[in-house]
Amino acid sequence: QVQLVESGGGLVQPGGSLRLSCAASGFTFSIYVVNWYRQAPEKERELVASITAAGGSTNYADSVKGRFTISRDNAKNTVYLRMNSLKPEDTAVYYCNAKRTNAGEVWGQGTLVTVSS
Repeated sequence: QVQLVESGGGLVQPGGSLRLSCAASGFTFSIYVVNWYRQAPEKERELVASITAAGGSTNYADSVKGRFTISRDNAKNTVYLRMNSLKPEDTAVYYCNAKRTNAGEVWGQGTLVTVSS
């Protein structure tokens, strides 16, 4: 079964940290670009971070640059999003997405991150 499963979300205080994980199964994960998106209540889905198939290149939204780090371990079929210095405006459901040209894309079910005191 082709799937992505996110984990690691939860409630954290402003200034705190979380690490999200995205575990893949059922497809050749190591040849897919992986993206983390987020969607806050009543807002459009936003691309947060991307990493190339081999992990050699990453990109970030300006809103998270310097605070978030995306990485991957293809041996474990897993991508991570390390989030530091979290702010209330980072509160959202975070989704993992794997994409490859001419091969379609796969979405996870999302994990909720709430930043609040």
